[in-house]
Amino acid sequence: MDNYQIAEQFELLGKLMDIHQENAFKAKSYGSAAFAIEKLPQQLSTTERSMISGLKGIGESTAKKIIEILDTGNMIVLEELISKTPEGILEMMQIKGLGPKKICTIWKDMGIESIGELLYACNENRLLLYKGFGEKTQKNVAESIEYFMKHKGHFLYAEIESFVMALNQLLNEKFALYKTVIGGGFARQIPTIEHLSWVTTIPKATLIDFLEGGGFSIVLDEKNHLQVKNEANIPITFICTEENEFAWESFKNRSSEEFNNKWTLEFGNSPIQSSNEEDIFRNVGLPFIPPYARESFDIISFYKNESLQIIQPNDIRGIIHSHSDWSDGINTIEEMVKGCISRRLEYLVISDHSKVAGYANGLNEERVKAQHIYIDELNAKYPGFRVFKSIECDILNDGSLDYSDDFLSTFDIVIASIHSNLKMNEDKAMQRLMAAIENPYTSILGHMTGRLLLSRKGYPVDHVKIIDACAANEVAIEINAHPRRLDIDWTWVRAAQEKGVLLSINPDAHAVNGFDDTRYGVLVAQKGLLKKENNLSSFNLESFEKFLVTQHSKRM
Repeated sequence: MDNYQIAEQFELLGKLMDIHQENAFKAKSYGSAAFAIEKLPQQLSTTERSMISGLKGIGESTAKKIIEILDTGNMIVLEELISKTPEGILEMMQIKGLGPKKICTIWKDMGIESIGELLYACNENRLLLYKGFGEKTQKNVAESIEYFMKHKGHFLYAEIESFVMALNQLLNEKFALYKTVIGGGFARQIPTIEHLSWVTTIPKATLIDFLEGGGFSIVLDEKNHLQVKNEANIPITFICTEENEFAWESFKNRSSEEFNNKWTLEFGNSPIQSSNEEDIFRNVGLPFIPPYARESFDIISFYKNESLQIIQPNDIRGIIHSHSDWSDGINTIEEMVKGCISRRLEYLVISDHSKVAGYANGLNEERVKAQHIYIDELNAKYPGFRVFKSIECDILNDGSLDYSDDFLSTFDIVIASIHSNLKMNEDKAMQRLMAAIENPYTSILGHMTGRLLLSRKGYPVDHVKIIDACAANEVAIEINAHPRRLDIDWTWVRAAQEKGVLLSINPDAHAVNGFDDTRYGVLVAQKGLLKKENNLSSFNLESFEKFLVTQHSKRM
């Protein structure tokens, strides 16, 4: 082990002690020891053990730890600190601009334990509420996290979408005489992507020349498969095929493994000589099934027996679940109204955070009253458009909501969500959620599991019991459309529809541009075959107002 590796352990020890708020003097001394070790003219591994404590900048205590490292490869005190530190906090130490003191604040004061959670907090402007975090710092932290995450090999659909669409457009423009289609998980609208793929009739040699000229490196060149990577380390597979096999290769590549295997058992594995995927389904007497629905084979029965009108992005008629600058949003409510109107939407549901959410500048009763007066003024100012008075009300530890029933009655609609004490077992999570669902003031259950994709698994819940309870209590279930949430998971959308539960695709927007996230909610809702009539945010203004009348009758 060389001096640099030894110094790294001392530097890490000092930083972790600062993060854990242990002896500040010792933490500083370990940092100084790391600096001294790096500057030594000789290697410690070849130095007589008895001479180490006499070296410049190294005392007796440091020498003992150096000898421990040389003998065992590590320090017990460091290993103990690492074992007490969440993996996400250790990962945070790799983010540029985050020193130990800031990480300590993030962990101990904000309760954040992963870089995904931290990025989400940046997007909600939560860092600005804490000492040492200004707007510029928050922006730099967010940018550093995004850079870091892009190099980990897992991508959110929304993160990688612009790259995919740009490359796809370039391929189709450059090679217009050939057929090229996006494949794999991206074509199936999977929320998180590990690799990308294309199916193309472009000759492989021609494609290689183009890709190498565009900064891609060839990883594997085998038969009709070509694997490449770009500077961002995104793994990409190209399947090069002849035109008469293009449809079959596209079909296989744009269907899940389960779907492909069961298709083979049912219909065989004989390639259809066509350049059109629709022909494959027509050949076996089926209507075309889009890639997003080709996950489980039982989906075929739905396409056989129903005329499915699956929700589309332009079916969204209003923005439900949005935060303004009254809590942790960026824009004023009036700016958000204008943003809705410019998108030809009919209504806006303002749902700032409730009072217990101090981290998000949550609204106490007096501020809520003032906001309601302001909303009345806006409704008078913008006839034909409607702003509804709402709140994203915290579900407290006992399952109660964050305001009294009398005060909850002043809202047009209440979205109930869990934001605190997320480390729960299923029993505790269910107790809180079921109590909130049964509260007659709850209209929508927000982000059911509290998950953050690629960052936080979320607390365990019994989806079946929650869906049944929402059906019994006329509570809609949110499909939180923020690309890091997409919660409830698409795999439960069909079950909710079958029980007559309304879903609600909501952006959880903290800025006007966040309204556009509804599209990502629609993409995952399509995988669950959500019909627009079963999505609350697809209701027109008149239908939405009727929904509220029904909800208010529960309060009687």
